[in-house]
Amino acid sequence: MNYPKIAISVGDPAGIGAEVILKALANLDDHRLYPIIIGCSQHLRETYERLKNQGIPQLANPDTLEIYDLPLEERVVPGIGKSYTGAASFNWLTAATKLVLDGYCSSLVTGPIAKHLWLAAGHDYAGQTERLAELCGVPGASMLFTAKSPITQWRLNTLLATTHIPLGQVPRQLTQQLISNKLDTLFKFCQHFNPSPRLVIAGLNPHAGEKRLLGHLEDEWLIPLLNEWQKEHNEVKIEGPLAPDTCWLHAGHSWNETGAGPDGYLALYHDQGLIPTKLLAFDTAVNTSLGLPFLRTSPDHGTGFDIAGTGIAKSTSMEAAILTACELK
Repeated sequence: MNYPKIAISVGDPAGIGAEVILKALANLDDHRLYPIIIGCSQHLRETYERLKNQGIPQLANPDTLEIYDLPLEERVVPGIGKSYTGAASFNWLTAATKLVLDGYCSSLVTGPIAKHLWLAAGHDYAGQTERLAELCGVPGASMLFTAKSPITQWRLNTLLATTHIPLGQVPRQLTQQLISNKLDTLFKFCQHFNPSPRLVIAGLNPHAGEKRLLGHLEDEWLIPLLNEWQKEHNEVKIEGPLAPDTCWLHAGHSWNETGAGPDGYLALYHDQGLIPTKLLAFDTAVNTSLGLPFLRTSPDHGTGFDIAGTGIAKSTSMEAAILTACELK
């Protein structure tokens, strides 16, 4: 079988990573893909048996999967993350990345991790994206969230200009070079679906500054930058900066009703882009890392420590992450 090999790191073993992976692979059984699971084989088997005993029939059997086995050194209790579960998820991500960089796998799907447990294990990173950039030897990677509406089939794409930093640091991080680079990245990604995409840029301040009454950044340099970028990219239509509180209205209409909305959104900070994305597509959105030498996707949810072990975790976002890794590899 010449199917694409997809590396899938389990994430924090105290969370729902193993559960959603086994559920997702069972639901994707008729798709042409070859998953390589990076984690602890015993943990995967125990998760499988527990879910079976809970009456969940649709599960991939770990005995039928290729597992890159990195055993856990201590027993894990579902929902109780420890420094050693953080260390395990860090090591599994590192090993999975090496498999892709070595050419054994074509792309990477990552299960959810707990950043504070990475730190407890001695690994000080803002998230998996930053660790991946380090492993790949690139200065940084862009974080884009993509989701396809199950109602209209319209695709929502939101790129974050800044990611895991305190809100007070956002204005200092935003520069003309950064925004120009992010626009280039968003444009290139959206061309997967439309050769002449329409891009919308959110403002930073309420009402996008309202002519300097509520902030100066937009008028001082963001609007002139967007005008210059537009002149150099005639095949793109850009709009903005728009008031953040209404910027995603077209996305809501396009997600639920007939009509094509923008091809891509540029959010200037983390929650600005993630609130509308999760409101519309929490169960189906995919976190995509751009700027790496390979494609990385991840479900748009966390470790789910509060529901780990209960068997109720939904696998739809993990399924979307795996399918996106195959589609865009």
